[in-house]
Amino acid sequence: MKKQLLTLLAASLAIVSAQAQQKQGKVTYDRTVKLQISFSGMPAGMEQQMPSSRTDKYELVFGNNQSLWKQAEQEPADDATSFGGEGMQVRMVVAGNNDVLFSNFDNNRKVEKREMFDKTFIIDDTITKLKWKMTGESKSILDHNCMKAEAVRISKRMTMNMDNGKMERKEIEDTAKIIAWFAMDIPVSAGPSEFQGQLPGLILEMDIRNGDQVYKASSISETADLTVLKEPAGKKKITAEEFKTEREKLMKEMQKNMQSGGRGMQIRMN
Repeated sequence: MKKQLLTLLAASLAIVSAQAQQKQGKVTYDRTVKLQISFSGMPAGMEQQMPSSRTDKYELVFGNNQSLWKQAEQEPADDATSFGGEGMQVRMVVAGNNDVLFSNFDNNRKVEKREMFDKTFIIDDTITKLKWKMTGESKSILDHNCMKAEAVRISKRMTMNMDNGKMERKEIEDTAKIIAWFAMDIPVSAGPSEFQGQLPGLILEMDIRNGDQVYKASSISETADLTVLKEPAGKKKITAEEFKTEREKLMKEMQKNMQSGGRGMQIRMN
């Protein structure tokens, strides 16, 4: 009889624990990226005036085994980073603040809206999962017990340099170590940016390439407007490869148009 009572109690606790798990909500993240900015012929002391990083806010809504990622609404003054000294002022506007990423974990599919040079693209693709290694480490984030996982992402990225009005672009191999902390009590395979469908819990912190990009959840709510969980609309969907081709065409067009003979400039936003 005692054994039966213990078994019943354990089963009841398991049911309560399962019911207590959060499966929908809204997370606000701070994304901080390192900036590398340089000018040929830069005046002495100006390098110290350059910002070393930029922080923006993003939102993730999750529920019904789906997620929607986008930049949080902010004041127009927050859309750009200005810097410079007397006689020279540079304003760097961050593109893509209207981009949206919808993910469906049931069919391992994602649909993304990307804006480039006044053109809008709807990209239909599958979710690519990294190979994660659990480290056994844990810590508390916003009162949620989180486990640490590590992965390595091998990809390509584009670097851009402008010298005397001529822009040069170069694609380089990029190997990035990624560290993620995911919540054990939120069994939703969502997280920041393109890192959807990765781990068995919601990612609340992420470090890419030793601090080049860092995502940190600043708030999390157990309620959210789940009606926003829908694919971004558009006349035509294209594949990821087709988008890459279109992006290359637009970048070449921009390169032709940027023929103003100014100082050489290099801005890298990881």
